[in-house]
Amino acid sequence: MRYLKITHETTYRYASPVRFGPHRIVLRPREGHDLRVEEMTLEISPDHDLEWSRDVFGNSVATAHFFTTANVLQITSTLLLRQMRGFPRRLDRPLLRPAYPLQFSPLEEFIVAAYRSSVFPADATGVAEWMQQEINPRFFLDAEALAGAINQKIWRSIRYRRREEKGVQTPGETLAAGSGSCRDLATLLMECLRTLGFPARFASGYLDCPASVAGVASTHAWAEAYLPEIGWIGFDPTLGTLTSRQHVVTGVSNHPRGVMPVSGTFFGPASVYLGMQVAVAVLEVEVVTDSKEQPVSFKSPA
Repeated sequence: MRYLKITHETTYRYASPVRFGPHRIVLRPREGHDLRVEEMTLEISPDHDLEWSRDVFGNSVATAHFFTTANVLQITSTLLLRQMRGFPRRLDRPLLRPAYPLQFSPLEEFIVAAYRSSVFPADATGVAEWMQQEINPRFFLDAEALAGAINQKIWRSIRYRRREEKGVQTPGETLAAGSGSCRDLATLLMECLRTLGFPARFASGYLDCPASVAGVASTHAWAEAYLPEIGWIGFDPTLGTLTSRQHVVTGVSNHPRGVMPVSGTFFGPASVYLGMQVAVAVLEVEVVTDSKEQPVSFKSPA
């Protein structure tokens, strides 16, 4: 197993004090058989009250309600995560790859319907035409291979561009520009998969990479496809690969807006908003544990 320390700082600045509406914070990683949150602290300024909940997608959501006005809003999340070793698989059982077109059980069919519907229906025809220029779904009997081919096509065709503007580009805008941020590429992949009947969802989180080790990264985004008998599989069109232990999921949704790391409102003239700064650092750390393997202290490797 290994431990990661993740520090995520978000700062909003204003020319004069403003009043803040509730802010929704989706920064706590999704725990499971492969990952555990050992510690998490949220430092938020100005004065506030904080409440936690789980949304319809099972994400942990913190909502901050502010008491005072301020010209700076700062949110700092510090995490200590434990990533488990890969769980064993029976080597004598052949891996049955789901065939394409996908077939779902009656129980799954009702649930996956929400993840198969396009959230940009006006772009669906253009997305399908662009995708099928090189990829003919009829030539694929393996659903996972087809999803991987689409992921690779986006990685080869669309240039990654870090973009500071809020929100996501529509798939049509990304195709027209030939470039986009990680969240734009993830949205395009999600919609490409849906045009072929894949249940797909948007995933937001962290990527353990050189920029994050240096503390100058931002959050990362990718898409996940649901395959019968296998489950959700992540595809990262920014890298052109499957997701790995380098990816830490904080939230998933059927729409990119559902997992914005921080979202909220302020009350005042739009002209007073000076901008936002984000800094993410991901470091592998050494952890000292007690006899029950509970963390006692940690330090950065020399």
